[in-house]
Amino acid sequence: MPPKRVRPISNTALAAAIEAAGWTRTQTARHINAVATENGVPLHYDHSTVGHWLTGTTPRPEGICAGTEAFRRGLRRPDLVPGDLGWPEVAGLAEAADDPWQGDVVARLTALGEDDMLRRRTVLTAGAFSLAGLAAPPASSARVSARRGGAGDAARIRDTARRFGDLDDLYGGGHARHAVAAYLVHDVAPLLQGTAGRARPNLFRAAAELTYLAAYMAMDAGANGLALRYHVQTVRLADEAGDRVLRATSLRSMAVQARELGHDREALVLADAAASALGGRAPGRTVAWVTGMQAEAHAGVANRQDALTLLRRTEAQLERVDSSPEVEWTGNYRRESLAHQTGLALTALGDHVAAAEHYAASTGSRRPVERRTRALVGLRCARAYLRAGDAERAAVAVLSLREYLEGVVSARVRGELRVLRQGWVRCRADAHVAQADVLAAGLLR
Repeated sequence: MPPKRVRPISNTALAAAIEAAGWTRTQTARHINAVATENGVPLHYDHSTVGHWLTGTTPRPEGICAGTEAFRRGLRRPDLVPGDLGWPEVAGLAEAADDPWQGDVVARLTALGEDDMLRRRTVLTAGAFSLAGLAAPPASSARVSARRGGAGDAARIRDTARRFGDLDDLYGGGHARHAVAAYLVHDVAPLLQGTAGRARPNLFRAAAELTYLAAYMAMDAGANGLALRYHVQTVRLADEAGDRVLRATSLRSMAVQARELGHDREALVLADAAASALGGRAPGRTVAWVTGMQAEAHAGVANRQDALTLLRRTEAQLERVDSSPEVEWTGNYRRESLAHQTGLALTALGDHVAAAEHYAASTGSRRPVERRTRALVGLRCARAYLRAGDAERAAVAVLSLREYLEGVVSARVRGELRVLRQGWVRCRADAHVAQADVLAAGLLR
């Protein structure tokens, strides 16, 4: 028999939210801690902390912000505010004064890279996925001359970004991310400050490509707050360069991030904004890439017919493309990419058997360099099998990924492994499940 409660629940709003999310107190603390860690403010709450909140104690401001975001995801309620949890609003942490869409873009990028490189504690904001500033024009401001750059510098930055990108594909976003941040701070930002004239747009375009990679790597490493701030600066750098395709590229990736974190309405707005940024004037492969994201985003908000129509449109667009994927840096979209995106859309629509088939097709046709993507998509395939009720097939899928899982440093991959372990807990008597569980446990240790 549980011990008699000494103090009754006084925060009924929080209690109702925990019940609606289906969480225990320990799980509540874990979700909040995870959000805080993403944003550079590690917290160490546990079940007893949540118990204190239920009896009327108010969390620290950073706890309120992380808790609000955790429940937004858990309840699929992006409009949720601290008051819905019985907590006061937090002043000063999400004010417009720290709006990443404002201020000098080079100064913002430098500060962001230094935070990342030095692993500084960054400000935790409640409004991590606010769309209010999407249409804001880039701020114009004078820059102090530093180092003058030219065409050769832009080419060097692009070449460096490609090499870092290959490392990301091979080993995941957790590998070499701080080196990318250091390169941005020490080599790229000074050139942006000191360059004017005809060389400037091309240099800003190259910087946007590298910042986009930094954003993607941060997201894969689980630093989602940092990743979003990188994405914002990518959009602003693209605007400085006058590059609509790069703007669309980053907006699309912001939509991917929003979808993965449970902000489905925001994901749809961002995907549509990416399509709008293209304005129909982009390489065909890039257009298909953005259309595919719109399809997935519509599936996320249960617009089944629109999602399926857009998937068919994406396939038709991809079939008409006559260029090699490597020719187009933005939207390097392939048949295996479409198969993955179709799997994600079908997962959102609840068709797990068909989703597994598409994930499997995507995994099987990946290039050798795509170790991280093969691991991630393969685990999503396993998860689809598990959701369809086939734990043994899920386990076999995981076991087939052993060589790709080992050595990959990716929070998204680790997240899929954790979900799988939780999902097949009642099936561990099966030999394949037991073997796969040992593998997953070792990788997570």
